[in-house]
Amino acid sequence: MTEQEQINAEVQMKLAMQDAKFNVFMQEMRDRDNQRAAEIMEMRQKHDSDMKSIDAKLDRLGDKIQNMVIAAVVGFGAIMFAAVSALK
Repeated sequence: MTEQEQINAEVQMKLAMQDAKFNVFMQEMRDRDNQRAAEIMEMRQKHDSDMKSIDAKLDRLGDKIQNMVIAAVVGFGAIMFAAVSALK
């Protein structure tokens, strides 16, 4: 084997090693990206469920406030009726 052939074989071997390292690195990056995407998906799902829970609580609070307003209006009406009846 000539000196040039030996150099070419050495360069080819180094290039193959660099290719293998690069492929491993790229696969690790893909795996890491997929893991981050899965984590983001989980966080979004948790956020959505939290928002649904908050919405439900706000709806219940709105219903309670509406009931209190109705009770207050009825109470004021009863007071007015009693006051008008007492004046007669």
